[in-house]
Amino acid sequence: MTTTTALPEILSGVEGWIGRYDLILCDIWGVLHDGLKAHPGAGDALTRFRQAGGTVVLVSNAPRPALAVVPHLDQLGVVRSAWDGAVTSGDVTRAMLEERAGTAYYWLGPDRDAPLFDGLSARQVPLEEAELIVCTGLLHDEHETPADYAALLAAAKARALPFVCANPDLVVERGQDLIYCAGALAQAYEEIGGETIYAGKPYPAVYAAARDIGASIRRERTPESRILAIGDALRTDIAGANQLGCDSLFVARGIHTHELGIADRPLHEEGLARLMATATVKPTAAIDKLAW
Repeated sequence: MTTTTALPEILSGVEGWIGRYDLILCDIWGVLHDGLKAHPGAGDALTRFRQAGGTVVLVSNAPRPALAVVPHLDQLGVVRSAWDGAVTSGDVTRAMLEERAGTAYYWLGPDRDAPLFDGLSARQVPLEEAELIVCTGLLHDEHETPADYAALLAAAKARALPFVCANPDLVVERGQDLIYCAGALAQAYEEIGGETIYAGKPYPAVYAAARDIGASIRRERTPESRILAIGDALRTDIAGANQLGCDSLFVARGIHTHELGIADRPLHEEGLARLMATATVKPTAAIDKLAW
């Protein structure tokens, strides 16, 4: 593992480096696609890893079940040869709600996330009748900010409602834009003293589910030393890997592009050193875009 003082190795490609791992836990948004189109090089790299005997489980903070995410990957052009299985923060959220059978919840999020609740016994109700909030995102994320929800969050806090965050990401890239996610609303709720419950990365439940999928496919548990986590977010992907105790590959050209100063140039040591100087987590290695 990378030490806290060493700068992560910068890779131009993963060929010759990735063979030390048996199981990859790979982020989706920011690695395999940018929200508008697939990154072909990433799909090719994971396909080659699988052809060499490796297993890839996609681990996403999408607030929808994995079965609802797969068609979106197909639409964006992410090749199915790149992965074996998938788990999302939506799956973890559903498991939480299934444990609270009959719970009255207020749903805060866009219509596209409706599959999260399919078949659950929990009941959707108005805010004033709710026992908790389930947040999947902002209603109109292309032009709203967390500030637009100050009154709603204050009303929820006044009733001491737990806030279940189905997507811990603060932001996600959509093409060239950064869009606020449910994690930003959860953060705002915490700032006014509200109780939050997180599903997804970097929290343990989603990694346990991903490792179970990997074990089912490989017919054996993969030790942490043979697992690689790949992602573009220090706060979720790399933090989760550090907590799990496995190596990680930081994909630079994602949500940290502008902080790294690589909008119009490849990943460079100066930018990486600047980002790492203020980071509380450390990847094992870094790469501009996932490529073979």
